[in-house]
Amino acid sequence: MRDIYKPFVTDDDPDRDIRCQDAMQFAFEDLVAASTAATWGERECLQAIICLAEERLQTLAANDDARALLDVLRQMAKTSAA
Repeated sequence: MRDIYKPFVTDDDPDRDIRCQDAMQFAFEDLVAASTAATWGERECLQAIICLAEERLQTLAANDDARALLDVLRQMAKTSAA
């Protein structure tokens, strides 16, 4: 699989998402090619990638929610102890 280059724009750059897509394009094509070479259909490979991405996004969101809840609980504990 080809390397993915590092970002060359700042986090607040309005085109950062497009630059990320550009950086990942060849690695993505290599992943699809390797999957189809293993005799998976291209459509099912792409659907699997979408499902995996959605699951990862849900995990990230759940982790963010858990961190926020822990922050609230810690703040409540500090307030109660004072």
